[in-house]
Amino acid sequence: MMELKWTVKALSDLARLYGFLASLNQPAAARAIQSLTVAPTSLLKNPRIGEKLEEFEPREVRRFLVGNYEMRYEIQESTIYVLRLWHTREDR
Repeated sequence: MMELKWTVKALSDLARLYGFLASLNQPAAARAIQSLTVAPTSLLKNPRIGEKLEEFEPREVRRFLVGNYEMRYEIQESTIYVLRLWHTREDR
């Protein structure tokens, strides 16, 4: 059985996105954060659904799009680590 864990950086990304979105529209911010926190649970059933990012070899880092957000995660044995999260329009 796969397990899902959020890194400190991914949690701080969530907080940053919420702060930015809440200043514009608080209910929309809450909905966006809820969908972003639920989305990675689908990876538990199909962990390799995301596109593999070759530049992180030999680590297995993948990207997964959730609406207009990109989520990066890493698979290590039976654990999926959510690494980072940002809006696709952010300069990265």
